[in-house]
Amino acid sequence: MSNAVHFESYREALVFLATAGVVVPLFHRLRVSPVLGFLIAGAALGPSGLGKYAPADSIAALFTIADIEGVKNLAEFGLVFLLFMIGLELSWERLTRMRELVFGLGLAQVFICGAVLATIGHFWFGVALAPSILMGVALAMSSTAVVMPVLSEGRRLNKAPGRVAFAVLLLQDLMVAPALFFVSVLAQGGDGFDLQSALSTFLPALAALAGLIIFGRLLLRPLFRLVAAAQLTELFMAACLLVVVGEALVTAAAGLSMGLGAFIAGLLLAETEFRREIEVTIEPFKGLLLGLFFVSIGAGLDIGALFADPGPVVVNALGLIAVKAVIIFALAILFGVERAAALEAALLLAPGGEFAFALLTSAMTAGVLPGHFGADAMVVVTLTIFFIPLMGRIGARLSQRNAHDDALEYAHLAPETQIASDRVMIVGFGRIGGLVGDMLSRHDIPYVAVEDNVSIVADEREKGVEIYWGNASRRDFLLRCGLEQARALVVTVHKAQAAEEIVRLAHEIREDLVIVARARDADHATALYRLGASDAIPETIEASLQLAETVLVDIGVPMGYVIASIHEKRDEFRKILQPTGKEAQARLSAQRNKLQIKRAQALRRISGGATAADPTPDENNA
Repeated sequence: MSNAVHFESYREALVFLATAGVVVPLFHRLRVSPVLGFLIAGAALGPSGLGKYAPADSIAALFTIADIEGVKNLAEFGLVFLLFMIGLELSWERLTRMRELVFGLGLAQVFICGAVLATIGHFWFGVALAPSILMGVALAMSSTAVVMPVLSEGRRLNKAPGRVAFAVLLLQDLMVAPALFFVSVLAQGGDGFDLQSALSTFLPALAALAGLIIFGRLLLRPLFRLVAAAQLTELFMAACLLVVVGEALVTAAAGLSMGLGAFIAGLLLAETEFRREIEVTIEPFKGLLLGLFFVSIGAGLDIGALFADPGPVVVNALGLIAVKAVIIFALAILFGVERAAALEAALLLAPGGEFAFALLTSAMTAGVLPGHFGADAMVVVTLTIFFIPLMGRIGARLSQRNAHDDALEYAHLAPETQIASDRVMIVGFGRIGGLVGDMLSRHDIPYVAVEDNVSIVADEREKGVEIYWGNASRRDFLLRCGLEQARALVVTVHKAQAAEEIVRLAHEIREDLVIVARARDADHATALYRLGASDAIPETIEASLQLAETVLVDIGVPMGYVIASIHEKRDEFRKILQPTGKEAQARLSAQRNKLQIKRAQALRRISGGATAADPTPDENNA
């Protein structure tokens, strides 16, 4: 058996990982979108860059991307995972509420931009009518994979321009399937339309889509409940990947786009209690695969053709951006979008998108679109994608200068990533957490709960409690739940180490956050205070105080005096447990000595060895 390692089999993967390790930190320091870095790296290392000029036996050739088709097959999953995450941020209800911008502005953008670009292609470039319509629709698409990260990095996703762009991109994603269907119709019937072949192609796809939705609604939640009950991180990760990749491949087999299947899977899981944990699990895969997707786009740019005759390519690219920007801006104004927001959205959506590659490649493969027209269009689209980060920065500056605060107007389009906004967040929803939630409800204070016991989560969901399943001892999970916008945090988990980690992370995320934590004993409470808890409630001390209160009331001491003395004693313990300085540390040390002496005396009494010489706590500390 040979153990020889063939470097060629792993070269693209190693080149990409090395690129990611260099590009992301470098461009982050330069305050430039890493998307642009991946695009530039792909163009530089691709077949038309270093791969064209480096000798095959040189060291430089080791750092090139030779198998671009193999990379694209894997990179396509970057878009699949992105659409899945977009689906997770939505729900069927929110999709209905967004219908005006999605199915109004979005449809108008695709049809009008497609019609104008098809007209230009037919009369200016001499493309036949049917292929020109297909090219027009392909060029009308924008880049979901680049625009969304640019908006997210610039913290513009929750602003009006980001929400408008998001709505249009969503409709474009939904239009990919009909566009691919149009390609198959043209391939089967030429420029004519064969109703029978159209139905035989489209109806099975619709049936598969309907079946996917029905079975997804029936099976996905039970599947994740079963997996979550096992409490195995790797098993939950495998289930997430199975759902994303499986549904994507099912829709692809039905003749629809892989991204559409992933988007539907995200929609089906958006209303479940596993949503936040799934987001945290999938995010690393999405980030890496999207980076690979951008590298593959850059590698697909024919630099030789660009530099051989740059004039027409650059003019066509700028013309495409200008035509789309003007149309999108006018349509956004027509649909009531504020001018500054419309301008920024238009600049972001004006360049071409990744779906154009799928449509143009499919059309050329089917013989519907002449190869030279398709190749030229793909070069133009690739070049325009390079402009998106710059267009985003220009649009943000123009929008910030001229916009008013219209966040409420588009609040229904905001991705629901801030579920704990202005609410109390309860981590651990067993008997103690449930009682805290009940008391908050009695005072009309909204809250959101997190629990890692799937049975508790299922039961509370049925009662109408907004509760999510997941591991709250991870920073990403707390951020996904919106801890940065929370009103307060209550930690009631019974595991001491988990409670300490949650308090530490929450205090790092927000130093001003009110954090109330359940502690096992005095030592645990002190540790929680050190980690940033505003209040730590030791179970042993609190139980003692409640017992004392009951005894005093039962033997006839007035209730007012009892309550006052109990509060005074509780404050004394709080001052002792809080490590606020040398004096507090000294008090804590003295208190520990008292407890040790009392324990020793109790043991002596039990064993019958107590004497009058045993020191009292006060004498010991004198």
